[in-house]
Amino acid sequence: MYFAIIATDELGSLPQRLAHRAAHRARLDELAAAKRLITAGPLPHAHHQTTENLSFSGSLIIADFADLAAAQAWANADPYVMHGVYKSVSVQPYLATYWGEPVT
Repeated sequence: MYFAIIATDELGSLPQRLAHRAAHRARLDELAAAKRLITAGPLPHAHHQTTENLSFSGSLIIADFADLAAAQAWANADPYVMHGVYKSVSVQPYLATYWGEPVT
């Protein structure tokens, strides 16, 4: 089943985000290699960012997990959780749709 992992960043966490990005991305790469990752990415504060105004409000990850407990455990083990980038993480079931029709 698909789950949406919606994380909210701590204010001022960009240095920690950048420091732990490689480890965070490596876990996403593992999901992608297993063909379990639908999408993942940061949620920027601004539509057009430059290196001078780079900041994020959080992240969104949609991936396939056996159940809610597995998705929550995966989210809890993320380097961004363990190093204070995220102040909160919500894990919710997600029904993938395309043009209004469920993906099967």
